[in-house]
This record gives sequence, structure tokens and C-alpha cells, in this order.
Amino acid sequence: MNRIVECVPNISEGRNPEIYNAIAKSCEKISGIKLLDIDPGVATNRTVITFAGPPETIVDAAFEVIKASKELIDMRTHKGEHPRMGATDVCPFVPVSNITLEECAELAKKLAKRVGEELGVWTYLYEAAASKPEWKSLPNVRKGEYESLAQRENDPSWKPDFGPAKLEPKFGAVVIGARKFLVAYNINMNSTNKKLASDIAFNIRESGRAKRTSYPDGDIIRNPDGTTVNTPGIFQHCKGAAWIIPEYNCAQITMNLTDIDVTPVHTVFDEVCSQATERGMRVTGSEIVGLVPLQVMLEAGTHYLKKQGLSTAVSEEELVRTTIRSMGLEDVSKFNPAEKIVEYRFRKKGELVQMNLEKFANTLASDAPAPGGGSVAALCGTLASSLSAMVSNLTHGKSEYKESWNEMERLGVEAQKLKRWFLDAIDRDTDSFNAVMEAMKLPKNTAEEKKVRDAEIEKANIHSATVPLEVVEKTAQLITPLMKSAKIGNKNCASDVGVGALCMSACAEGAALNVKINLAGISDSKFKTDATSKLELHLAKIESAKNEILKEVDNSIRSKK
Repeated sequence: MNRIVECVPNISEGRNPEIYNAIAKSCEKISGIKLLDIDPGVATNRTVITFAGPPETIVDAAFEVIKASKELIDMRTHKGEHPRMGATDVCPFVPVSNITLEECAELAKKLAKRVGEELGVWTYLYEAAASKPEWKSLPNVRKGEYESLAQRENDPSWKPDFGPAKLEPKFGAVVIGARKFLVAYNINMNSTNKKLASDIAFNIRESGRAKRTSYPDGDIIRNPDGTTVNTPGIFQHCKGAAWIIPEYNCAQITMNLTDIDVTPVHTVFDEVCSQATERGMRVTGSEIVGLVPLQVMLEAGTHYLKKQGLSTAVSEEELVRTTIRSMGLEDVSKFNPAEKIVEYRFRKKGELVQMNLEKFANTLASDAPAPGGGSVAALCGTLASSLSAMVSNLTHGKSEYKESWNEMERLGVEAQKLKRWFLDAIDRDTDSFNAVMEAMKLPKNTAEEKKVRDAEIEKANIHSATVPLEVVEKTAQLITPLMKSAKIGNKNCASDVGVGALCMSACAEGAALNVKINLAGISDSKFKTDATSKLELHLAKIESAKNEILKEVDNSIRSKK
């Protein structure tokens, strides 16, 4: 599965398109990086740049942006409304998919060290990467802004984490760190009453509202130092306010949700709907500003299907559609999952998976060497997963199988994830074969060229064997959902379970043949030994499971006579 990290550098230039566009696009020099958004602000004289990519190259991309900002921005003449201390003011890494916040913190430290050493720039670490507790908070690090940096030179308490002893005044200082994904989220009302909307915003946001001697018009209670005593709101990691949007002619609650693991988006939506109803209003829909992780959409879709008493063992696409409909995400503008979901911006659309059955069969039956048996094996895994999910859904909701609902639903969800994996593997297998063909075409006129060619062929063959080996290993994960389907699933689906077991076996055996034929062209004896050992282990396990499942299927069919 793709590992995706988002990076959101904020640069101190928002008025000159030539400069901020050039800086933003510098990240695209690095392989695998996608520039997702450029958001300039004239009043702030600041541009928020968003790009994403794998952890292996995201640091290089961030370095390019900071390097370009050093070349093109002069902080000695910078003016703007937003707090800032450097040409690249702040540069956080954000975990999106299959990577932890801790790993992102390590990426931040790696980048900070490189920026300090290679660019000669003062670098501070913040949030999850902070070297001091007080530097976890960005405002604390940025205290005094750019204008205070010169006084830090002889103050040990302000010594940067990386960089030279002397400040580079043209650049200033950069703050690099790691934080969780921030979701900018708005909820719209069928009202233009700002007071009612603000009342809800105060109730839900973490900072809450000013505590009073009596509600709502009593005196504000203050601390001895004069600061306001607040009554906390319902949700942690939620910053919110309300305003009237003239172009929509409605009141809107606008929020930043800074930890969606603690405060999921759908939970906030439901609470606002409830509070709006209490005040005689109705939520007309909501809006996600910018991009959103797939996690948000899947968790929300699962939540709303459960509220309806329906099975959640549905496709990823159906979960996303359920979220869009349930939260009214198209109230303001069309919600295009391909553009709005971060992971989908990286999802490669496989040529084979996009074909209809007839075209796939015709392509398979042509004289082209690929697709071939490896892709068909992965297709068998897709079919086995789909049959398992189908039995789960045909068991859920049937009163005679009520005791099995929860377990079958859980296994159906797993089957849907496996289905998605095997779908991707259909094209991965063909792509790996094509890579071998490309390596074979490399020149071999000199001894050096032959050496390079042989190394590339070996590398391509190892990859081409690894892909079907992974298919065999993944196939073993189908055993439990199919076995449980045979034992506690809807008995009317017994034959479907049996076909699923046969597809499971065909997937494993077919993929194993592709591993073996590729091993013949590999000289790495350790890889060959390890691969063969893994094959034997998994194939024996899968064959035994297939026979047991078919026995259960046969018993179910016989009992119906």
C-alpha cells in the first residue's frame, strides 16, 4: 500500500505570482511528488503550499522549496499581516496514509539538519518533532517574529536546533515539524441568524465560551490577572467560529479539526445537526475545504450505515458515496473524490482494471505476452474476496443468522479491503512483467553495458517474482473469511462460498507458478531459497483450508436436500 506524507510549507510571499509559483513548483523536481495546492494571500503576503508524496522523497521536495525560497525571498523588506520569521516560515510534515506521526517527526529532523547544514539557515523544530516542551507550540517558537531574531544570536535559550551561530538575515529562520492532518470544515444552516450559529460554535469548540455569573447575559468571570475564565466546549482539537456567508445567504459554522482521531468529522456534524434542531434551524449541508484523508470518508460512511442498521461490508466507493450524501458535502459545490481525497490523487488507474470483462478477455486472448497468468491469478483473488463479501452481506440482516451478524460483517469488511488489494495486483503483475521486457531491451554492446543490463534484468526479475509471491501471501488472508462464511454464513450461499474457495486456490496456485518461472531467471540464491520456502508454506496451508471449506460446503448442500 502507498505510504503518503503531506508537506505544507508556508512561505513569506503572497503578492508576486512569479515568485510563489516558482517556489511551489520546485517540489516537482523530485520523483513521486504531487503539488496539490498553492494558496496565496495578498494581505498576509504569505502563500500556503501543499504537496505530498512517499516518505522516501518528501524530504528532498521540502528541501527544494526551502532552497528556492532562500534564493527568491528577502525577509529584510517583508511586510504582511500574518506572523512570520523566515522566507519559509513553517514547514510541517503530516501523516496521510500508512505512516505514523512519529515517523513524520523523524523526517522533520532529517530535513532540519540538512537545511541547517547545507543552506546555513537557522532551523527550529516544533510540535511532534520539538526538542523542548515549550517549542511544541508554534507561537512560542515564533515569539517576536523575524524582527526579534537578531537578538537571539547571543541568547543560549534561543539557540536553534540546527544552523550556524550567525543569523542569515535575508532568510530569517524556519520552523520545521510534524503534526496531524488538519481538516478545514464548514457546516451551513438554513438561517441567516449569526447569534444562533455562534451559540453552537461556542458549544462545540475546545476553547468554549466565556464563563458568566448567569447565562446568557451575566457578567463574565475573570481570573485574578484579568483574563477570561472559559467553559470548555464539547470537542477537543476543534477551533470554531460562525459568520454569515452572503453568497450562500446562510449562517455558517467554520472549523479547523486538528486531530481527527480524537474528534472525527462526522461526530462534529451530528452534534451540530442536533443543536441546530434544538434552535429551530436545520443543517443544509457541509463543506470540506481543501483535501481530506480517505480515513475521514471511510469512517463517516461506516458510521452512517451503522446508524441505518445496514451492513458496513460494502465497497470503498459506496462508503465514500454514503459520506457525501449523509453529510451533504455537495451543498456548496460538487465533491469529486478523485480531486478531494488525498490518497486518490496518488492512486494509479490500472489499464486492465478499467476494462470491461469482454475487453479484458479479448486482450488476454490476443498475441500480447501481457496480461497473462499472473494478472488472472490476481483476478481470481479479487473474485474470491468479492464472493466472501457477498456472503457477509447476504447473512447480515437475516433474522435466522442474527448471532453471526457482527462477526460476518467484520469479516466482510476485511474481504472488501482484500478485494481492493487484489484489484491493484492485477495491473501490478503486468507492470512488473513489462519492466522485465524493458530491461531486456537495454544495450549490450560493451562489457559495461552488459553489466548494467544484467543488473537491471536481475532487479526486474526479482520484482517480477515478488509481486506474485505477495499475491500468494495475501491469498492466505482469505482463509478465515471464507471458512467462517462456510460455517456460520447464510446456508443458501454455500455454493458461492465453494466457488470462492476454488478461486482462492486458483489464485494461490496460479501466482505460485509465476513466482517459479521468474525464479528461473534470478541468480540470487538466498532470494530463491526464501521465496520457495514461503511458497511451500502458504500453498500447503491454502490447499488444506480449501479442502476443509469445500467439505463444509458439501455438508450444507446435502442438508438442504
